[in-house]
This record gives sequence, C-alpha cells and structure tokens, in this order.
Amino acid sequence: MEDQACETLATEVILLGFSRNFKINLALFFFFLAIYIVTISGNGFMVFAIIFSTHLHTPMYFFLCNLAIIDFFYSSSTLPKLLVDLLSMNGRTSLTACGVQVFVGLFLGSTESLLLVLMAYDRYAAICRPLYYPVLMRWSICYRLIVLVWISSFMTTVVPSLLMPMRVCNPNQINHIACEVIVVIKLSCDSTHQSEVVTFSLSFFSLLFPFVFILLSYTFIISSVLKIRSSGRSKAFSTCSSHLTVVVLFYGTAMVMYFGPASRYTSNQTKYISVFYGIMIPMLNPLIYSLKNKEVTKIFLTVNK
Repeated sequence: MEDQACETLATEVILLGFSRNFKINLALFFFFLAIYIVTISGNGFMVFAIIFSTHLHTPMYFFLCNLAIIDFFYSSSTLPKLLVDLLSMNGRTSLTACGVQVFVGLFLGSTESLLLVLMAYDRYAAICRPLYYPVLMRWSICYRLIVLVWISSFMTTVVPSLLMPMRVCNPNQINHIACEVIVVIKLSCDSTHQSEVVTFSLSFFSLLFPFVFILLSYTFIISSVLKIRSSGRSKAFSTCSSHLTVVVLFYGTAMVMYFGPASRYTSNQTKYISVFYGIMIPMLNPLIYSLKNKEVTKIFLTVNK
C-alpha cells in the first residue's frame, strides 16, 4: 500500500494554459509579450522618475515607488514562464519552481494590498489632518511603515505556507497559466480542508481587512473634501482618484477570486480573473498614475524630448 501511495505522487505540475493550438498560442505570445514590455517599461520609468526627481521625494511618491517595484517583480514572476509555455506548449513546471511561484505571488500580492492601505492613510493625513501631516508622515515613520508592510506580508503568507508542506498527487494537471495557491491546493494528496481554511484566513487579513480600512479612510476623506470650497475640491479629489482607481481594480478582482462562490466559477473563469489582477493590473498601475499625475507626466514628456 505504501509503494502504491508513493507511485501517485507527482514530481511536476502541468499548466494547461490557454490552448493547444499553436497559432492561437503564437498570437497570445505576442500579446502578452507586449503587455510585459509595457509593464516593465512603465514601472521601471516610475521608479527612475521618483528616485532621480528630487521634487518627488515625498511620502506619497515613496509609497508609489514601492508599488512600482512590487508590480515589476509580480509580473516577472508570471509572464516570462507564461511566454515560454505559449511557445513550447508543454507547460511542465517542477514542484520547486511551482512552489516558488506560489510563495512569490502570495508575498507580493499581500504586500501590494497592505501598501495600498498605507497610500490611503497618506491621503487621509494630507487631506483630513493637513497641519499634522509633516509629523504624521515624517520620513522616519514612513520607513518604519514600509518595513512593517514587507515583513508582515512575509510572516503572514510565506511562513504559514512553508509550515504546511503539501504532497502533490497525479493527475497533476491544472487548467491555469501559473501556479496559484487557490488552484494548486486542489492537487493535494491529503484533505484540502485545512489548506483552504488557512488560505481563507490569509485572504481575510491580506484583502478584506485592508479593503475595509481603505473604505473607512475614504469615508473621512470625502467628508473632509465636501467641507472644502468648490475651488479646492477638484484638486483634493484629483490627488485621490489614481489611488482609488487602483484600489477598485485590485481589490475588486482579487476578492472575486478569493471570496467569491468558487463552486460557480469554471476553471476558465478562474484563469481569466487571475490574468486580470495578476497581469493586467501591474501594467495598468503606472499608466493610471502617469496619466492622472501632472508631475509624472511632465517628467515623461521631458525624457522623451
């Protein structure tokens, strides 16, 4: 019986991807290659502009720089492997590589979620407590907050995952484009109940709790902005519009994925939802902040002259 159980263990994971048709995969290859180039260029530009433009050395842009770094590595953890799989059409991934991709996705996704909370708090302090803003968001506090975000994300996502090793059984095929925890746990040889409870708990901490905090922050922000004279309202709202757009896109799709009725989603629907928040959003974030921010746009135009 023990030998038979060992024979069911898988040594790799096979990602089915989008299609078995090479022509379709070739078209998708160029589509996702373009997305990756835009993502890397956009986020790289944001980091470059913020680091080398002294007038952007403010807490808001400091957090935005961290967001660009996260999106840079988030997309790089998925897209290069996807591009290779689209051309090779085998989708074979070692258990080690699959595990690393799961850990990186959990870690960076949680970090981005908590970082968006910091950015909401920064806007709250700037609009609702303008006189105390230099004290509330002084650099020593900003550095500590960002370190806290990175460490807490690691401790609440990667560490619990490492403490719960999983045995992968055959059949080892996943109708997905990447190793993501919500689909990988379905390959477990053991009962998935504990893993699903832990995943839900981590999602609660990393998604739902931060989202509620951001909603509360914007409730106070909107209340304060409405008290401002009409001439200053547009400027106040413009400083929040980019962040609010990113929040809606990120939390909207991520919570549909992790808190939605999973039984109603087909494998294809789950795959396409993850494409949006795992691939499209890292590309859209720098575009949203660039198009809605006059200072960043001015730097972009200067560089391209």
